Amino acid sequence: MRNIVVLDAPSNLGLRPPAPGTVPGCYKLAGALREQRIVQRLGALEGGVVVPPRYDLGDWQEGDGVFNAAALASYTRTLADRIERHVRAGDFPLVLGGDCSIQLGASLALRRIGRYGLAAVDASPDFRHPGNSERIGAAGGEEVALATGRGQEDLTNLEGLRPYLKDEDVRLFGIRDCFEDARAELAALKIPVVTVGDIREWGADALARATAQSFAVPQLDGFWVHLDADVLDPSVMPAVDSPDPDGLVPDELVALLRPLLASAQCVGLNVTIYDPDLDPEGTAGALLTDVVVSAFAEAG
Repeated sequence: MRNIVVLDAPSNLGLRPPAPGTVPGCYKLAGALREQRIVQRLGALEGGVVVPPRYDLGDWQEGDGVFNAAALASYTRTLADRIERHVRAGDFPLVLGGDCSIQLGASLALRRIGRYGLAAVDASPDFRHPGNSERIGAAGGEEVALATGRGQEDLTNLEGLRPYLKDEDVRLFGIRDCFEDARAELAALKIPVVTVGDIREWGADALARATAQSFAVPQLDGFWVHLDADVLDPSVMPAVDSPDPDGLVPDELVALLRPLLASAQCVGLNVTIYDPDLDPEGTAGALLTDVVVSAFAEAG
């Protein structure tokens, strides 16, 4: 049994301000899940906190590239240091975000070690880049593109290791039908995309088992799981920055995560985007904690 180590990555550097003069509240995710006793319920070890730089857009304007880029680059390296240490020690890091840009820390860490895949469970593909969009800025909607080497040099080529992920080593789950253009681009790149409808047609458990098997090949050293809370339907998870309809229900998400986390090739998980500021009663945070704990419990 590998030790689960809970590590906080409370960065909101990759999201746009929800309103002028405010900052995204997803940096409170880790604290909210800890309030639900996630560490104790998992029997996990304490990994501490990787404190992010200050959220400060400065004089950034549309067209200037990714905002908070210098802070993101610095934080990605620091977070990668911590994740790398745990993976090399044989631990299983559970990284509590934060926005989706924290996934870059995991991808950089694993790129330092070898060649790893990514199973991203997310309502959107997070594949916005200069080749398909003029609205570049929020790394939290661009991290898969950045990790595969698309975008500005100061984020895509840290330590000269571009790309952190190869296209063929990425799998996307839970994508909504509204991202049709992105799905066409991803299909052309041979990046598998599994929509919510696909999950219901083929079965979450069967898809996850097949995916885990696809990562168990000599070319790969393992894979990481990225979980964005917005993959859940807004009826149960309204506390996200972009609540898209027709998402997964909790049992479907647990069934999808369980075989992935149970795989010997899976080396870690990050959880992102849940915003406690949008969940005054804490019910969505309690549900998200239950999903993660259940997925690990069933995986064991």
